[in-house]
Amino acid sequence: MSLVADQVRRLDAQLDRIPFGHLTSYDAKQASKDLESPRVKELLRIIKSLSAASGSQSVLPAWQIKSLLSQSNLLSEHGDEISANQYEADLEWILISKATVQTYGIILDTLLDQIIPLSDHIWYWDDVLSSPTYTSFYMVQTSPIRLWAWSKEVYADSKTKFQQLTSRGASAAGAEAEAVSNAESIQAGIAQRWSQFYGIVRETIRERSLANVQRKIMSPVALCRSEARRKQAKLKRLREMTSSGLGVLIDEGLVFGGNGSDDGKSDMILSANQEWKGVVERSVALMDMVLKDVLTLNVGVADFEDRVFAGVEEDPELSIQAEEDEITRPAIVARRLQDLLETHLPDHLHAAEKLVTENGRPSRLVRYWLPATALLLSSTTILRIFVNRKQELIQWIRDLGVTVRDFWFNWVIDPVRKVIGTIRHDSNSEIAIMSRDSLQADRESLERMVVDFALDKPSVATGASSISESQVAEIRAKVREGDVTPILRAYEKDLRSPFIGTVRGDLVRTLLIQVQKTKVDIEVAMSGIDSLLKSQELVFGFVGLTPGILVSVGFMQYLRGVLGGRRGFRETRKAGKCVRVLRNIDRILSEATPSPNNLLSYKDHGLLVCEVHVLRRLALSLIPADILKDFLEDLDDLANLKGIQSQLRALDRIRWAYSKWLR
Repeated sequence: MSLVADQVRRLDAQLDRIPFGHLTSYDAKQASKDLESPRVKELLRIIKSLSAASGSQSVLPAWQIKSLLSQSNLLSEHGDEISANQYEADLEWILISKATVQTYGIILDTLLDQIIPLSDHIWYWDDVLSSPTYTSFYMVQTSPIRLWAWSKEVYADSKTKFQQLTSRGASAAGAEAEAVSNAESIQAGIAQRWSQFYGIVRETIRERSLANVQRKIMSPVALCRSEARRKQAKLKRLREMTSSGLGVLIDEGLVFGGNGSDDGKSDMILSANQEWKGVVERSVALMDMVLKDVLTLNVGVADFEDRVFAGVEEDPELSIQAEEDEITRPAIVARRLQDLLETHLPDHLHAAEKLVTENGRPSRLVRYWLPATALLLSSTTILRIFVNRKQELIQWIRDLGVTVRDFWFNWVIDPVRKVIGTIRHDSNSEIAIMSRDSLQADRESLERMVVDFALDKPSVATGASSISESQVAEIRAKVREGDVTPILRAYEKDLRSPFIGTVRGDLVRTLLIQVQKTKVDIEVAMSGIDSLLKSQELVFGFVGLTPGILVSVGFMQYLRGVLGGRRGFRETRKAGKCVRVLRNIDRILSEATPSPNNLLSYKDHGLLVCEVHVLRRLALSLIPADILKDFLEDLDDLANLKGIQSQLRALDRIRWAYSKWLR
């Protein structure tokens, strides 16, 4: 869907609403007979094929339009005499009008496709002129072409002079040739001719050097800058002329006098003289004149517009100027459409392509021949380096593969397995800083040590000569709680006389029991820490998995961006282009010189339509489908001639309403 497609569909809908007032004077039998005739059925079939709503594409290709015109028999020599009644004549006019609308769409598409790439060429020359460095690059890039063109000119001039010299000396050389032997004559003649040719070439080069004084005065870089300015000026003029032609066709072509609405309430009230037929004729003449004069760059935009309108007014084939019968008019317009599609449009395309080729940016071969030549010359050296370092390169590739594999298994797969094991409460995956039964064994050993000491030394442990079972159980319970009071009493007693206590006392034994007590206390603390780690085991598993996941995700994002999955980047670039297009539209509306009725000129309207066309094409993939309809309505308000102030308001509305997607 494009701006041109909407315009063609709108015009086609207007043609479908044309009334046939003459049918009211027909009786039912005659009308039925006319509708059943083969000619009417064929015309209706062709009209349906030419309708914009008959297929998926609104604008038909040129070859299909020519084929349908040929099938209508209006292009034949006796096409003027085909219509047998008024109903068939009106159907022929409808057919011609539909074909005119389709041709109109093709020409609009052609002009749009020619204007839009011109900006890229103009920007290229802006880059060339922006700095002497870029100008020097351009000079080096185009040096082979300059040398080739100069050599061809020297060769052509030298060849012409040599032929003239040869024709003048042919008679004198014939008399000399009789006095000398044939072999010597041939050898001397060849040597003389080569010396004459070299002399002529040197003389031609010297003459061209003296004749072209500009090359002596200006440096090569300055000459390249002058050439770039000249080509850029031609491209700008071509853009202005094409935009003016596009604006003329949009504003003045196929204006049936209606409001263009599709609600069936068009104010196109046709008079009895069938005014819409004259509109079709004038539109065909307008398209013809625009294609003929739009590439004339030696005139101004205003002169071009005056020539186009004057040519339409003075066109000899219009029904106002000609005196042909009304029945023959469809055949004349059909032949003119055929000429437009077969001759004028291809000639215009060829001439426009030639202009862009001569004045546009050079081809890729010209722009990149220098780095391509350098790469080609160094290819043997690069190949030799690869061959000499073959084993090292293979080893680097293997090491890279091993590194990637080890990273994947050691930092991604294994942590994932551990996390899964933790979630499933796998006993082998538990985090521990001490063995599972170590604390229990040491605590039981401490109990036995304390109980044995109390049984061996009851007087020291309890202050009595013997100890009962209940006292032993009490001592065991206190030891489990960390209370070793009997040992501490014996230790305090032996400390009063350490030497005696060491030799014949229990100081060493109590010290060793306290060492075991310290070991148990340490294991109790470690058990608490171990319980804390086990409670957070899943957290630690995810912490160990995070680096591998982050590196893997980052690498995958990088690969997706490099290998073409750059949808977000492409959308960002499209949004940036939309901002630039909005800036161009604002500049066109701000710098436009309005007409007395506050409308844009043909040139400014053509440029505006081009920018709106580009904006519409870019925004189709950015704007959501549920908002796209509102966006297209605002674009229509911006492109239609409703006054510059209304268009500026539509531009502001687009900026704030759709800034979420266009930035």
